[in-house]
Amino acid sequence: MKKTALRSSFLLFLAAFIWGVAFVAQSVGMDYMGPFSFNGARFLMGSIVLLPLVLYRRKKDKEKQVKRADLKTTLTGGVCCGLALCSAALLQQFGIMYTTVGKAGFITTLYIIIVPIMGIFLKKKVPGKVWLAAVIAAVGMYLLCMNESFRLSRGDTYVCICAILFSVHILVIDYFSPKADGVELSCLQFLTAGVICSVGALILEKPQLSDFIDGIVPLAYAGIMSSGVAYTLQVVGQKDLDPTVASLILSLESVVSMLAGWVILGQALSPRELFGCILVFGAVILVQLPDKGLRAVRE
Repeated sequence: MKKTALRSSFLLFLAAFIWGVAFVAQSVGMDYMGPFSFNGARFLMGSIVLLPLVLYRRKKDKEKQVKRADLKTTLTGGVCCGLALCSAALLQQFGIMYTTVGKAGFITTLYIIIVPIMGIFLKKKVPGKVWLAAVIAAVGMYLLCMNESFRLSRGDTYVCICAILFSVHILVIDYFSPKADGVELSCLQFLTAGVICSVGALILEKPQLSDFIDGIVPLAYAGIMSSGVAYTLQVVGQKDLDPTVASLILSLESVVSMLAGWVILGQALSPRELFGCILVFGAVILVQLPDKGLRAVRE
């Protein structure tokens, strides 16, 4: 594997790890405020955290006379990524209100199948090993997250649309990340999503300052780590990686969330859930193997 691809894969794994642990923070945060308020605050916080880094990088590039990406492209990319992120995150939060966490987790990770399907319409070639890995990962997610009968409810429908929007978000990032600075793109997407969610919160939820003070710990993790750090890792990591491979690595967040629930909340994993973890990790390893390595294994 090329060093660049290995580095990108590691950055995406870190993002998935942070998001997996963030499920705990999101669950606790909803005890203090509504989905619009929580997402608005976390995304604005993520944008503010990245702003000093954006200014620092701009200053350094100016001193070194480094040519920067076109401002129009960066703004367009930031807004487009922010719209997709805002829509997906809100639908996920609303979906969890009307369905079980297990079903929501499985349905959301369907983006590992949706991304390569969307890629066909964008004329992207998808290797056979990626399709095989996607199927294995989907089976693993089912064993890992589904503990009840599969039936689409109101919440399931919301999360299904959320999975589609997260797929769009991955592909939009894939389009804009090579054309714009990753940190600026990430900062702008948070600002866009944060403003939209905050307006929604003021209209629909009437949040109080005490809500944010009481829920500052989960909010800070979701805003600084999950938003400011992890989504930036996603933007930078996807720059040199196929979006389908990226979606498979990012799907590890469900595995991490189960492990985080076990370690932090004391939720034990059943043999079936552990087998699901093994399948997902196996799928990610499969998609990272070079083609000649696969041929050697087959021989």
